[in-house]
Amino acid sequence: MKHDLITEGKFTYLEKGEGTPIIILHGLMGGLSNFDSVTSHFSENGYKVVIPELPVYTMPLIKTGVKSFANYLDEFIEMKGYEEVILLGNSMGGHVGLYHTKMSPEKVKALVITGSSGLYESAMGESYPKRGDYEYIKKKAQGVFFNPECATKEIVDEVYDTVNDRNKLLKTLAIAKSAIRHNMAQDLPDMNTPTCIIWGRQDGVTPPEVAKDFNKLLPDSELFWIEECGHAAMMEKPTEFNDILLKWLKERGF
Repeated sequence: MKHDLITEGKFTYLEKGEGTPIIILHGLMGGLSNFDSVTSHFSENGYKVVIPELPVYTMPLIKTGVKSFANYLDEFIEMKGYEEVILLGNSMGGHVGLYHTKMSPEKVKALVITGSSGLYESAMGESYPKRGDYEYIKKKAQGVFFNPECATKEIVDEVYDTVNDRNKLLKTLAIAKSAIRHNMAQDLPDMNTPTCIIWGRQDGVTPPEVAKDFNKLLPDSELFWIEECGHAAMMEKPTEFNDILLKWLKERGF
């Protein structure tokens, strides 16, 4: 999918469709293209899909982290003039969505998390790829998916370039540390926002137990499994992911 990005002030984002805004929050290594199927499906089914580019590598190092990204999201929602949104986040994006919902619950109509960090300390940096070793990075990228063929050369090349860029590597590690620092376990029981949890049964980055913990701790949450699926369900099993989410949104009246 070709992305015609919009730039307004410091924000760059994709926007497609009309209706209730679904703001998608990408992961640390995930680009906007990871959500092409979600964008198409929901923009054709009565929703406005909006994907802001999070300032993962452009913020000062000292500010790089989950809390700053949540503040950035808040400013973006304010700039767009949205009163209530649905947030959908994968991996680090899920964590940003959770943190923003904790800060501003009145702005979040519903929350969707898939392979989210926020509870599991090893989610982003247990054994971060070694610099320079392409085959090792390829293997790590393949490990994100149940089907290793989902790790295209384009994805592997992007991760390889990131870990061989000193500035990006430092910021990636800063985000991983920030994710551990902002563990959400104490906050979740007080968060009453309706939450849809969609998880790959074979997620090796944030294992199934993490999804069960989210479901147990979030008061108004439902957990849905996708079989033969890893950490990025919306990429690996897009049809199943979209069907589960659309059904949940309709049942909840969103």
